[in-house]
Amino acid sequence: MSTSSSREPLVVCHLGRVPYREAWRLQQAVQQRLVQAQQAGDASVPHVLLLLEHPHVYTLGKSGDPTNLLLSDDRLADIGATFVPIGRGGDITYHGPGQLVGYPLFDLDRFFTDLGRYLRTLEEVIIRTCADFGVTGTRVEGRTGTWVGPDARGPERKICAMGVRCSRWVTMHGFAFNVTTDLDYFGHIVPCGIRDRGVTSLAHELQASVDADAVRRRVVHHLVDLFDAAPLYLAGADAFDFLHAFTQAEAVRTLRAASVAA
Repeated sequence: MSTSSSREPLVVCHLGRVPYREAWRLQQAVQQRLVQAQQAGDASVPHVLLLLEHPHVYTLGKSGDPTNLLLSDDRLADIGATFVPIGRGGDITYHGPGQLVGYPLFDLDRFFTDLGRYLRTLEEVIIRTCADFGVTGTRVEGRTGTWVGPDARGPERKICAMGVRCSRWVTMHGFAFNVTTDLDYFGHIVPCGIRDRGVTSLAHELQASVDADAVRRRVVHHLVDLFDAAPLYLAGADAFDFLHAFTQAEAVRTLRAASVAA
């Protein structure tokens, strides 16, 4: 999708399981670095894709309705979850173990300056990944994200939520793909503010165990293909070392100290 004859550089960082607030601060630091590169006209600075899991957390977009969280603070603590209002688009959603969270920090000036097209491309990444595992993903008119159904098992079910924010066409936030997610945690919210549809996961649709590493590899494969990127893959300590050098942000050290292998 790049208009250049060369593929766009992309560093894919697999970070394991990391707290939400610290990952948010890291996103801001990476976004700022890419905005600075854009302003300097430096197209050699790579885009960044953060792949990770979060501990149990509910996040609310800037236009979301707080009443879509159906728990008190005490009940949140009882189930080991936190609540974080956030500056992305969309309403309320859940993040937790078994969910592949992707934060593409892309300078869309180097791809296309069309946020709708960007979201449809992320949806296509998940649709193609679902197909790799024998699940038919789809879109629902007027509703962002990737869905399954309607079919004999019921109406549309969201398998991947999405919400993004841009600064000077540099993106942050992204997608949350339910792979082996405990779907009971969605029972404590009105997911994305939608009361007449459910949620699902890859494992739930297949009624079988799923290799999360294999799913992550397919997501990266399709994203690299659709954005015509030239990827460098980093994980664990190598990823954190790159991110610290890239941003010079203290948030990287904090996140690294709080991370666990997923």
